[in-house]
Amino acid sequence: MEDLAARFEDAQRKVKELSKTPSNDDLLELYALFKQATAGDVSGSRPGMMDFKGRAKFDAWAGKKGTGREDSMKKYVALVDRLRGA
Repeated sequence: MEDLAARFEDAQRKVKELSKTPSNDDLLELYALFKQATAGDVSGSRPGMMDFKGRAKFDAWAGKKGTGREDSMKKYVALVDRLRGA
């Protein structure tokens, strides 16, 4: 787990250094996996209809419900690697 945690932290640094901005879908996936890995299942209420960005983020995170912390970390690291072309 320590190795995975270190790779997860490294991926968080690397995602900020990407040469181009990821697509909206990839950004939502990164957000959802990060939140699931660090906070667990989604909590709170879904944002209102006029909060498009907040609603999309909430829905993306809610879609990861039940995914374990380690699995979320692995998927986050893999996505960052793919975006970096590694």
